[in-house]
Amino acid sequence: MRRFVVVVMAAAAAAAFITSAQAADFPRAGLVSQDAPLRGAPRDTASLQAQMGRGEALEIRGERGDHWQVWDYRRERGGWLRKGQVLLLPRGEGASAELLAQLRLARQQWGTEGLGLGLAAAYVQAATPAELAGPGGAEALEAMGGFAERIADRASLPAARPGEGQLASQLEVAARYGLKFEQFDVDEGRVQVCYDGEAFRRVLAVAATPEQRARAALALTRPECLNPRATPREAESRDQWRQQVLAQVDAATLPVHWKNRLQMRRASVAASLAFAQSRRGAPAEGQPALAEFAAIVPAELTEDDQAAYADAAMRVNAARWLGGTVTVRDLGALQLALVPGPDGERCVELKEAGKLAARRCSFGQVSLASASLNREGRALALAAQPLDGWRELWVFRKDRSGWQVEVMPPAPAQPGLGVAEFAGWVPGGAQMLLAREFRAEGKYRRSFEVVSLATLATERQAAEPALMAAFQRWADPAWRGGSPMRR
Repeated sequence: MRRFVVVVMAAAAAAAFITSAQAADFPRAGLVSQDAPLRGAPRDTASLQAQMGRGEALEIRGERGDHWQVWDYRRERGGWLRKGQVLLLPRGEGASAELLAQLRLARQQWGTEGLGLGLAAAYVQAATPAELAGPGGAEALEAMGGFAERIADRASLPAARPGEGQLASQLEVAARYGLKFEQFDVDEGRVQVCYDGEAFRRVLAVAATPEQRARAALALTRPECLNPRATPREAESRDQWRQQVLAQVDAATLPVHWKNRLQMRRASVAASLAFAQSRRGAPAEGQPALAEFAAIVPAELTEDDQAAYADAAMRVNAARWLGGTVTVRDLGALQLALVPGPDGERCVELKEAGKLAARRCSFGQVSLASASLNREGRALALAAQPLDGWRELWVFRKDRSGWQVEVMPPAPAQPGLGVAEFAGWVPGGAQMLLAREFRAEGKYRRSFEVVSLATLATERQAAEPALMAAFQRWADPAWRGGSPMRR
């Protein structure tokens, strides 16, 4: 009997120890590891309290069988979740290192953005000030920004429904952690969603590696996230800020492929800024953009960089005639003059033997320095840039009725990115060489054409100038040596 009492007392003591140990384990922090229903009791048939999204933070207050008893502070509601649907967050010494390891794993998997944001936020909370200011903090902040960027990209897809399904849950979880998104309408009614970049700004303020700094700067200056309805002043201020952000990264310390990406973005921003300054009459030049573009090493471009390389080339090419102060050009029997027009327009006047022969006005930037007259004196080409990244070719032609002016755009499409540029005259006065490159309405194309001066119709064309004998023989030397389209 005495032995039985001792056993009972020992069992009771053990049970009390276990109970106190379990109680000491609570409350604990956890994250929802997969979209799951919050139940009113530890049963799958219990009433639904709420639908939890992956990555949401919870306080774990108890357990029963295969369920955790949890409290959701955001909804101010408690309930039960299966243990397999909750990730317990580590605590104590080494917790930040364990969270960083879990964060790296989540970063490699698409669809885990909500959980990744929760892990990144948990690391920020668990890390010491020294850890946050060091490499671990930079990695966590960069990961947080990357997850937000992936959510925004998914919400920007044409078929996306931000108010439904997993995407809605991810946006809600991101908002839960204080991340902010901007959105604006773009072409054909599509909505562009963009992360505001706060985490990337913080990466630039901590001990990040050169590559991390480059990735953060590129994320903060994405061309897709430029509001197309910004006023000219807003666009110029935005481009000045983008230029300052990119200048914070030392290109010399980067691997060549990351240096290429940085140079492409710098060239594009410099070209946009030059156009903005030129449009308001301030001194501006396209040469800085050309210099940035010239620093790119084409042989080291990856397959993923080709589209960005083409876009940078078009922006730089569109702006390369900016900054000229020439207002009068004497071309022998012909004279060109740039004069003010109505409502802020700039007008080009063509005079022959001192008499006005043709006149055309534009709100864009017209460069008399780009003017080229053919040997027969009956055709003249002139570069005009009406929009950032979009340059047209004005062609003056003389026929029996006198001089006519026609505009040749990069493409018969809604302006996007593109250049139509003079590439040379074919002897005989009947043809002109034209180079076009554009990305508009979802299409990209580059072509080199022989154009009839009588009709301005394309007679022959090729994807590369080397494939056309006319370009090999008659291409203008200045075009050969100065056009980014010759890359």
